[in-house]
Amino acid sequence: MKRQKLMLDSAMGGLVESIARLAEKGELRPTAIPELSLFRRTEPSEPITGMYEPSVCLIAQGAKRVQLGNDTYIYDASHYLFAGLHLPVVAQVIEASHEKPYLGLKLTFDYRDISQLMADSLLPPPRTQKTDRGMATGELTVTLVNAFQRLVDLLDDEQDIPILAPVIQREIYYRLLVGDQGARLRQLAAMGTQSQQVARVITWLKANFSKPLRVDELAEMANMGTSTFHHHFRSMTALSPLQYQKHLRLQEARRLMLSESIDAASAAFQVGYESPTQFSREYSRLFGAPPMRDITNLRQMVTLENE
Repeated sequence: MKRQKLMLDSAMGGLVESIARLAEKGELRPTAIPELSLFRRTEPSEPITGMYEPSVCLIAQGAKRVQLGNDTYIYDASHYLFAGLHLPVVAQVIEASHEKPYLGLKLTFDYRDISQLMADSLLPPPRTQKTDRGMATGELTVTLVNAFQRLVDLLDDEQDIPILAPVIQREIYYRLLVGDQGARLRQLAAMGTQSQQVARVITWLKANFSKPLRVDELAEMANMGTSTFHHHFRSMTALSPLQYQKHLRLQEARRLMLSESIDAASAAFQVGYESPTQFSREYSRLFGAPPMRDITNLRQMVTLENE
């Protein structure tokens, strides 16, 4: 056990050096590998409401707390975070400093690639699954960290990315499929499972959140009874379908006001609200301030970070 810890620390040391160098000039760095983003932060953050997409998140240095409903996930240089669905969360960097900045990465994935890997390979049995949630933490292994290191290394030789990045990403998927969150990942990727059917409905909701929601129609889409669908949806997302739709609407309204400079009432109608008063009340409950005050605060934060 001690030897494994030393090997993991050594592997993580290389990743710390790579991310620190590549993400030196900004908090977030999209990369030449479309699915891969790098993160750097020199101080803890305030809690930030946002949407996690299907991805695996790894921290080379520092720590982060993620709140999904009433569940809290903390991950660091020993644990990765697996998000199997588009999930509304409150995230906060809790360990970061100028001397030891928070350094992390995120790799998004497409379930079609994982399903193809499952179809092409005779995978070993997964480890026991402990939860139905679409989010979980898992223990980092040396083999998984080394695979991420090789992926990050490609950013120094971008001409190799088109050929080698898909190969390394396939290895990362394999490591996840046989790891301690493998059962959850397999259920989400396998056609016909209840988890995959709920995931398909969530994809539809993301594209149609401004439309009126009828849970019985969503259940029919998932080929489930209404109560069964409601149970599985809440088990996976920690939210009811109506709560989930509300988060999608409010997140999009916030984006519209921040990025496109439209007023709160217009944003409310655009995302499906009929009452600006209800929109303002629910927005304040989620983000902690009325719409325009929240947007003003966000713009001031961006200005301070860029100075």
